[in-house]
Amino acid sequence: MRDLAKQRILKVDLTSNSTSVEEVPHAELVEFLGGRGIAAKLLYELVNPGIDPLGPENALIFSPGTLSGTSAPSSGRTSVTCKGPATGLYLKVSGGGHLGPELKYAGYDYLVIQGAASRPVYLWIDDDQVSIRDAGHLWGKTIREADRLIKAEVGDQDIETALIGQAGESQVLFANIMLSVYNSASRGGVGAVMGSKGLKAIAVRGRGGLTVAHPETFYQSTVQLRKALAEDPSSQGLYQLGTVGGVLREQEEGALTSGNFSRMGLDGVERIDGQHLVDAGYLTGRESCFGCSTACHRFVRSFSSAYGDVQAVGPELETAMALGANCTIADTEVLIKANELCNDYGMDTISAGHVISWAMECYERGLLNQERCDGLELRFGNGAAQLELIRRIAFREGPLGDLLANGTKRAAEEVGGDSWKWAMQVKGLEQAVTDTRIAKGYALSFAINPRGPDHLMTELIAELGYSEQAREVVEKITGSKEYADPSMIEKRAELVRWHEDCYAATDALGFCAFTSTSAYAITPANMAELMGHALGFELSEEQLMMAGRRVVTLERCFNAREGARRKDDTLPWRALHEPVPSGAKKGMITDQASLDTMLDEYYSLHGWDPETAIPKRETLVALGLAELCSDMPVE
Repeated sequence: MRDLAKQRILKVDLTSNSTSVEEVPHAELVEFLGGRGIAAKLLYELVNPGIDPLGPENALIFSPGTLSGTSAPSSGRTSVTCKGPATGLYLKVSGGGHLGPELKYAGYDYLVIQGAASRPVYLWIDDDQVSIRDAGHLWGKTIREADRLIKAEVGDQDIETALIGQAGESQVLFANIMLSVYNSASRGGVGAVMGSKGLKAIAVRGRGGLTVAHPETFYQSTVQLRKALAEDPSSQGLYQLGTVGGVLREQEEGALTSGNFSRMGLDGVERIDGQHLVDAGYLTGRESCFGCSTACHRFVRSFSSAYGDVQAVGPELETAMALGANCTIADTEVLIKANELCNDYGMDTISAGHVISWAMECYERGLLNQERCDGLELRFGNGAAQLELIRRIAFREGPLGDLLANGTKRAAEEVGGDSWKWAMQVKGLEQAVTDTRIAKGYALSFAINPRGPDHLMTELIAELGYSEQAREVVEKITGSKEYADPSMIEKRAELVRWHEDCYAATDALGFCAFTSTSAYAITPANMAELMGHALGFELSEEQLMMAGRRVVTLERCFNAREGARRKDDTLPWRALHEPVPSGAKKGMITDQASLDTMLDEYYSLHGWDPETAIPKRETLVALGLAELCSDMPVE
């Protein structure tokens, strides 16, 4: 049994074919909370500014949460951190499943991959036995094929794996890493970084255990939190329908975008909603990540033979919106197959859907003709063309597959014309599906997100005011429930800062965001209390949130060192200049003036320079980051 407070880093250098183990100083665990926090510090120290994200100088860091592997509910998350190839900036993604706890049971709290192998390899961690093995026979295999082969090779079907598919091998700039086969660590190209290192997979078997400082009080706290989660309405909804249960609600509220954000609403959208998957018999089972009773993951099957037999996980809400609505495809079978292909090839479904919908708009506007599309009639709604294009992107097959594998930013630069205006991206990352013209807090959170415009660094569902719990969170932050109104710009900066601090702490401890910033059963006070019981030192809610802020500021420093400035904290051109075209929200927009007002307030709250968005020296001193971030540019 290993003391949870004594954290260890396993470093693997693929260039020199060597491994080493280091311990994390106790003071750093207190300051950064572990998990995502320590990973951000490691990345800052290990990766020099200006390096090629797909070069051997980049580091790929797997960091299970500090409480992962314990009885803390829904605490099985693992962060993966690197310099992102899509943006050239800081990149943190998160995945569920069971890999993180297994890594901790093997004796390691962090796995740092450096260098690059001269041939395809996979990493085999068998407790304290670590080996780098040949993966020539695995290269070119799908996620599920490689997983089966590795398990057969080591003679254990219960090991946990992290794998890339053909998209990661091809260094598609939105390739992902699949954890435990069915859990995606996506966005920004983490899979491309893994592929650039020649690393096909990581396989882990851990037989150890973890001890906490105060086991009885820790256990009693976890029992109470599990009860709270079971009673939380959001958790109950996630169990019943998964995240995809929100598709129809978006339509009913006039907030569902389609046609690459150029239209509102979609005929037949009920066919890609979670309720339809249940009612029509597509749902075959539910799956939980480690320690989670919510079981939001779906397992589905196909009924049609048109696209072959499908037995797969998902789809999630963002997948249904990106590959479904934004490509104007409301076909259940196409969506299920497209999701399966992306998962098996190892590709982020959000970016895949948006780069394809961008290409469809280019085709319909005449910037991409059938010849340049390699014979595909790439019109909105063409499900067969979408499925074929997913395959071509994963293998970078043909001019169009290769073009789109680089994401919408680079594709628009190459295609030219006005195509950049409907490239729904910022910093090189495709935007998640929330319409920032309608939800002002989301607009701000997307703009300031260090990895690009999405919801998985600052989940802001509370501003929508869907539940009494959400309104109470807003009241706690702002002093009034009236600010649970997404059309307001007032108090958005306060809401965003609180949620990003909370999200950073949630990631660092290994909790799922559905427990703290989408559902609200686990509060910062709960997290601080549980951390204290586990590690044996007192931690207040204020200290925990300050540690979250320290992590957020450190991530901002990483980007500032890479040259990012206030001008990069923005939204896609279409989101800033084209109002909602129809429906209940017609005419709504978050224009540059509104965004600037929110940015000014946000930078002021953080103590960042309003002209450059670089953290001020006195802010770094107050957060204890002055020495680490002594290389901050002065302008």
